[in-house]
Amino acid sequence: FQAEDGIRDKLVTGVQTCALPIYQPAKLRRELNVWEAIGISLALMAPSMAANINPQGTAFQVGRAVPLAFLIATVGVLLVAYGFVRLTQQFHHAGSVYGFVGVTLGPRAGVFSGFALMGTYVFYACVTSMAAGIFGASFLQAIGAIPAGDMPTLVPFVLGFVALVGAWFLALVPARDGTRILLTVEGVTVALILVTAVVILMSLLGGTAPAGQTFDLSVFSLPENATLSNLATGAVFGFLSFAGFEAAATLGEEAHNPTRDIPRAILGVAIFGGLYFVVVTAIEVMGFGGDAGMEAFTSSGSLLGDLGTQYIGAWIGDLITIGAAISAFGCCLACLVGASRLLYALGRDNAHLPVLSTASRVSTRYGTPSGALAIVTVFAAVLIVVWAVAFNAVAFDVFVGSGVIGTLILLVAYGFATVGAIKFLFFSGKARVASWEIVIPIAALAVLAFTLWLNLSFDTASTAFGYEIVVITWLVIGAILVLGMPGPARRVGERL
Repeated sequence: FQAEDGIRDKLVTGVQTCALPIYQPAKLRRELNVWEAIGISLALMAPSMAANINPQGTAFQVGRAVPLAFLIATVGVLLVAYGFVRLTQQFHHAGSVYGFVGVTLGPRAGVFSGFALMGTYVFYACVTSMAAGIFGASFLQAIGAIPAGDMPTLVPFVLGFVALVGAWFLALVPARDGTRILLTVEGVTVALILVTAVVILMSLLGGTAPAGQTFDLSVFSLPENATLSNLATGAVFGFLSFAGFEAAATLGEEAHNPTRDIPRAILGVAIFGGLYFVVVTAIEVMGFGGDAGMEAFTSSGSLLGDLGTQYIGAWIGDLITIGAAISAFGCCLACLVGASRLLYALGRDNAHLPVLSTASRVSTRYGTPSGALAIVTVFAAVLIVVWAVAFNAVAFDVFVGSGVIGTLILLVAYGFATVGAIKFLFFSGKARVASWEIVIPIAALAVLAFTLWLNLSFDTASTAFGYEIVVITWLVIGAILVLGMPGPARRVGERL
């Protein structure tokens, strides 16, 4: 620095020129519009799949009060959506929660919450691939391709793995035509479900239901043998049904106008989901006969498929069932897309570490995070195999267990995002929104905390205890990685 000005300028220029190639990560392509952002959230939420199978998990806890549990989940999701909408109006990052929390609460909290959300998406890949297998097997049995009677245990697993491999391929190759076909099938199936729901409702109101079922608003009240704890546990499957409404946030680096399109996609999908799930689940329970029909409800291979067959005809029941299978496949695709974007974002910011170096690879041909996609797909497949072999589980066991685990982890990630939104919006020294709005994210935290508290019973005699241990283990691993590796956390902060 004591050299003459000309020499110093040349030295600085030379150092900058040498330094530039050290970190040149490949970038995702910015080419998505608002409808494609909505598509990824709808695909991950998979309303036609969710309405056909998730209410059964709730029914085991609250009986006829399934729509009440979904109503509570709707309120919680809309409260949580506030934080995501406000954050995506300010930031866009492929890591979604990882980026948002990292910027607002610090890099270590960001890595932890990103690791949590990635776990949710991976477990949901297990959920949705198994759902695709279950619905696919039910459809094959309905058309006579599989003999009537008990379903062979292996069939849903085989079909589920076919769905997982197919989802990996479509996630790797940005086949827009294929993705649009999936979304079209989802839209058609949802339309069929809504038509079926209207027909069932008219039959219930008109007193022409096939087995004497009636319109009965008691589905919004708890049975005598159910408690608030049961309601909170049942609401987990409500949150599971909504899970993915925020998935559009992972496309922040690929959308043309992210600060406008991503918030619209997130809020629109959350509102639609709330109206859809509460109305449809209420009609489902009443269609099966309320309290008297709970056994048939919980044992159904396709809730709306069976109702469609009963109230309209076998043809519409079969269409809804195969549509739900395709919906589950599309949801599996969205899970892999979301998980791979999160892992890619983590890998990009720590590309010097061997495993994360692989995760940071972007396909030069397709512009997708191929390394991260391979890792999360293999991990999901291994989870399913271990679950089936080590615990002698059937496909529905994997579906339920993965759903509970993924949702409980998701509630933690949502909690971090909400705290980050509170800090950024109200306590960062600059008024960004009206002060009274703070009640919305605080209420969201209360709902999330209450649901988590009532679901962590630690009853060693229950199956749920194993799920709780897996949740805690995943979160502890994330905490150890963050606290035990300060160097990567510092680099994450610099990248963010």
